[in-house]
Amino acid sequence: MDPLRLVVTHPGGAHKDDLLACSLLIARHGCPIERRDPAPEDLADAAVAVVDVGGVHDASKNNFDHHHFPREHPPTCALSLVLRALEVYDDARMFCDWLEPAEWFDSRGPKKTAEWLGVPRQAISQLHSPIDGTLMRGFAAGAAHRQGEVVYDYMRLVGRDLLDYLGDVRAGIERVRAVAARWQVEAHGQVIETVFVPRASGALEDPSGSAARYIRAEGLEDVVGAMVYPDRRGDGYGIQRYEDDPRLDFTRVEAEADVRFAHASGFVCKTDATEPERLKQLVAGAVVPGAQRPGLS
Repeated sequence: MDPLRLVVTHPGGAHKDDLLACSLLIARHGCPIERRDPAPEDLADAAVAVVDVGGVHDASKNNFDHHHFPREHPPTCALSLVLRALEVYDDARMFCDWLEPAEWFDSRGPKKTAEWLGVPRQAISQLHSPIDGTLMRGFAAGAAHRQGEVVYDYMRLVGRDLLDYLGDVRAGIERVRAVAARWQVEAHGQVIETVFVPRASGALEDPSGSAARYIRAEGLEDVVGAMVYPDRRGDGYGIQRYEDDPRLDFTRVEAEADVRFAHASGFVCKTDATEPERLKQLVAGAVVPGAQRPGLS
């Protein structure tokens, strides 16, 4: 995306999708926002982003409106279009669980969104945050927003945080992908597919999170049962069941001399062990005889 000098979005009430779309654009470009109907020259000028208004989606000219899409079009909002233009949409859909409901809400409304989620219509309003309301009202109240204003600066912070998060997520996945090994650990007639992230991956800021996101990015959610990753508080490793796999209970190995900690719920343990064979033994020792993981392929 070439540098922007201005973002134009619709006047009147603000919604989460246009607010977040503008937040991302000003985080990247630092340009002002004007809340008005766009002129033809705005739509023709690639240095002006037109968001959630204008009746045009043309990323080459930074026009991001979805309202002209046909009814059968997959749920899409202005935020979706901006994320695509910034080339982070796929990661956002995979690792920001709030994004798909936001797309549904903006393009289908609260009733259809509640039906899709399988919850009562009232649940949608019950989850509304006063933080959302205050920020959207503040955004809607001004005809223009520029650097130095509370609303603008907070929106820019939100956009930067989201872009930084997605950048960190992707970097962590790639670092894990470069070094990860997959083990098949057998015990009690079970085979526990395990992802091992060696300390050679360096100082991952969030080793367990990066391992879990790698599993999801690789499409291994229905295969992997355990993760072994560098412990940030020592030279050993953390061993954790993936998505609460019921076949593993790490309290079963808490008495082992090299296990420093096992959570009372059994979902994780921390060990001073560093050799792969010993780590595999601890995974095997946590296997619950006869337990099954529903839907495991």
